Order: sequence, then C-alpha cells, then structure tokens
Amino acid sequence: PGRDRAAQETAFAATLDELSTDLVVLARYMRILPESITAPWTGRMINIHHSFLPAFPGARPYHRAHQRGVKLIGATAHYVTAELDAGPIVLQSAVPVLEHDTVDTLAARVLLEEHRLYPEAIRLMLDEGWSVAGRRLVRAAVS
Repeated sequence: PGRDRAAQETAFAATLDELSTDLVVLARYMRILPESITAPWTGRMINIHHSFLPAFPGARPYHRAHQRGVKLIGATAHYVTAELDAGPIVLQSAVPVLEHDTVDTLAARVLLEEHRLYPEAIRLMLDEGWSVAGRRLVRAAVS
C-alpha cells in the first residue's frame, strides 16, 4: 500500500507539473498531500471540507459534530497545505444543526451548502485581486 500511494503521489505531481493551470481544485481527495506536492502550488490549490474549520478537521465531521452537540457546522473552502485541513480559509458557510437532525440529515444539508459555496470560492480564487496574508485571504489594495 505504501508504494502504491507513493506512486500515485509521484504521478499526481508529474501531472500537475505538466499542466499550465492557474488553480488546482480538489474534491473528495480525502488524503493529506505531502509538502513536495503542496509547496509548489501554494496559493493555487484549494479544497472543500464538510465542516466549519478549524472545528472537526479530517474524516467524519458530521458524526463528531452531532456527538458534540454543536449548534453550527458548515462548509469550508481552504488552501491545501501539507497539514490536514489547516490551510488559510477562502470561504466558509455555516449550517445550523437542528434539534432533530441525524448525522444523515445534517450531511445532506451540508452537502447542499458545499455545492453552493465551492463554485463561489473557485470564482474568488480566479479573481486576481485576492492574495493570502498570513492565514487570511485579503483583497489587494486598489491603486
């Protein structure tokens, strides 16, 4: 399994190197990418996460949110880094946790919000007027 993953990452990195693209958009990748892949794409690779980061990074956020009894969960579009779900946040949207929500009903509502939020985040990232300052996305000063 380790060799297969290394081979996949090598092939993925090679494909990215061959592309002439402004932005890499990940969805359902569900793996931590090594710094050898993320570093060359700093500020040009984003992902969508089905939680209101930094709360509940990684897998099964609905289960953990439901168990914890939070009142809000949501979706987060963020820059990809070698650290799990820790890159600067591009956009977020909160989804209320309703009294009678199950993990499944919560997941369904968050998925709808992800589908609305991610295209908006992609459009924002393709607008050259934005950049990362520390951990924040900021609009460049207009001269």
